[in-house]
Amino acid sequence: MSAAEDRGLTVRPFKPIALLCAFLALALDVAALLSPAWVTSERYSLSLWKECRQLVGGWQCFSTLGSDWQITTLVLILTAATITLLAFLMSLIAFCLGNYKYYYRIVSILLFAAVVLQICALILYPIKFIDSSPLRSYHEFNWGYGLGWGSAIFMLGAAILYCLRTDAYEDAYY
Repeated sequence: MSAAEDRGLTVRPFKPIALLCAFLALALDVAALLSPAWVTSERYSLSLWKECRQLVGGWQCFSTLGSDWQITTLVLILTAATITLLAFLMSLIAFCLGNYKYYYRIVSILLFAAVVLQICALILYPIKFIDSSPLRSYHEFNWGYGLGWGSAIFMLGAAILYCLRTDAYEDAYY
């Protein structure tokens, strides 16, 4: 029997798992931002940064920063990624210092704010794309868009895990 079992202490690794979720959310957000394929069709590709069309002479690419809804989507996702980076760094420092009880509430609030921004961007994007799309052929939302949703899910998971108070149960056994 270990010392933890003698005292009746149950170790719940929610905070390290939340730290891992925040890291995965940040990695997926960066991959989504850099993804060349958010919307694709046979002769068309759209990312957050550029729009490419296949013409007779080959592919021609244009910047998407001329459209207000695409700039808004980009800014929302960049802001969510920045907030997630800040929350990850705060939680990593708090976890390494062992002074985690005081900072996890702030980290969870930051992550919830990042989730709201990310989901707003991911809902805005297809609505405005379909509304303003010159494509009348088959198109699909590709893996870059899916990575954005994956990032939002991991952000939400990390925020929920940081909200759990395991210390209230463990302090009674000391």
